[in-house]
Amino acid sequence: MKINKALILAAPIVAASTFAFAGGLSDEIVEAPVEVMEVEEPSTSSISPVYIIVGVLAALLVVAALDEDEEDDDDDVS
Repeated sequence: MKINKALILAAPIVAASTFAFAGGLSDEIVEAPVEVMEVEEPSTSSISPVYIIVGVLAALLVVAALDEDEEDDDDDVS
């Protein structure tokens, strides 16, 4: 009967030691700290895009008006 008492007492010790080394004896994994990079906002132009669109439309109107004047001059010659 002594062997049975020894097994009964050894079982919790074996279980406790197994659970203690469950993670293993490998090196601890250390992750590098995360560096937060600041995102720079793109520099904006001092000119509003609306002014650029209005300028392009005005230039197209001027070119169209000059073309009409040249076509009118050609009709007067004939």
